[in-house]
Amino acid sequence: NKTIKDSESKNATAERDQLQTCNNNLTKERDQLQSSYNNLSKERDQLQAKLFVFEKHLQHLGWRYFGSSLYFLSTEKKSWKESREDCQKTEADLVIINSEEEQKFLSGLQKRSWIGLTDKDEEGTWKWVDGTILTRGSPVSAQHSPCRSPPPPHSPHPLQKLGS
Repeated sequence: NKTIKDSESKNATAERDQLQTCNNNLTKERDQLQSSYNNLSKERDQLQAKLFVFEKHLQHLGWRYFGSSLYFLSTEKKSWKESREDCQKTEADLVIINSEEEQKFLSGLQKRSWIGLTDKDEEGTWKWVDGTILTRGSPVSAQHSPCRSPPPPHSPHPLQKLGS
């Protein structure tokens, strides 16, 4: 009987020691994760501050930042073709609108501008400058379909997009 109690006591002590070691390891890991989290939060805040300064500087140069892209609205009025060529000279292109949020952002610029949509290959078949076809339900087709819009009275400014 005493041997059984001694064995149970040794097992309980070993299990307690094992649990204590586990607890110590988890506490150490939690502290390391908390430290990493604090460092990443500090770094995020610093990057956000730098981004804010960067955005303000870019705005003075005519650029706007939205999502993960930069947009430039030229002050020159040119044809769609000339505007696209100007964009491509700077390794950019006319904007392809990928979401309602992006369309709202672009509308908020409150300037008439060319976008990267054309039917030059086939009249009535609208394609983006990357070759994708304008589909029903896309942000542009819902409200601003080029087939329903009258031709612009003057050549608007090119709107170019850098980024993804």
